Amino acid sequence: MQLSLVLLSALTPVVLLMWYIIKKDKAHPEPTKWLVRAFVYGVISAPLSMLVSVPLGTITGMNLEAETYHSISEAFADAFLLAAIPEEAAKLIMLWLLLRNNPHFDEHFDGIIYAVCVGMGFAGAENVLYLADGIDDGTWLNIGISRSLFAVPAHFLFAVFMGYYYSLHYFGIDRSLKTKAMILLAPILAHGIYDGILFSMKVDELLASLGMILFILFFNKLKERGRERIRELAQES
Repeated sequence: MQLSLVLLSALTPVVLLMWYIIKKDKAHPEPTKWLVRAFVYGVISAPLSMLVSVPLGTITGMNLEAETYHSISEAFADAFLLAAIPEEAAKLIMLWLLLRNNPHFDEHFDGIIYAVCVGMGFAGAENVLYLADGIDDGTWLNIGISRSLFAVPAHFLFAVFMGYYYSLHYFGIDRSLKTKAMILLAPILAHGIYDGILFSMKVDELLASLGMILFILFFNKLKERGRERIRELAQES
């Protein structure tokens, strides 16, 4: 029974955010089987990213689960090298594999839809692991609530940025080198700064207080930019 509740808590915010973005594609909805495939590809991207982050953490001594950090630079190094870069790269690989032979990828907004489904697959897999880890000490519910408010929506937003620039380049709206680079760079920067601020709060108590304020401001800015990207490509389609 408890395991069912854990799975429900882990996957509910993921499903709701997927439903939210899919419902915005009213003119030409994507086939369900391709959306499910995108989600599965996202789930696969989670262990794929670990093929880089786990060995790198072992070699360097870095640890995403560190209780304290000695400096802000150390916190941001962990955020980018162990989380943002391998995770967003893995998602992009799976998104590319999904879309290269997808005949239904024919509208600008589709880039965001498929990227979000991949991102939510990753977030769902990650959520299950985090909540399952909290079963023994009874913290899984608190973890689930916290992640449904921040971590899962953050992965949603990272995916929006990835899908936005993917569509700009793919459909010829902007084929500049900068836009091509931003397909990966934008979600990495958003993800790295997001995690970096959170990790920096583990340096000392003063930074924890300031970091919380900065985190809320940054998170709200991410949401604002994400809404703009969604609105822009929805209108293009």
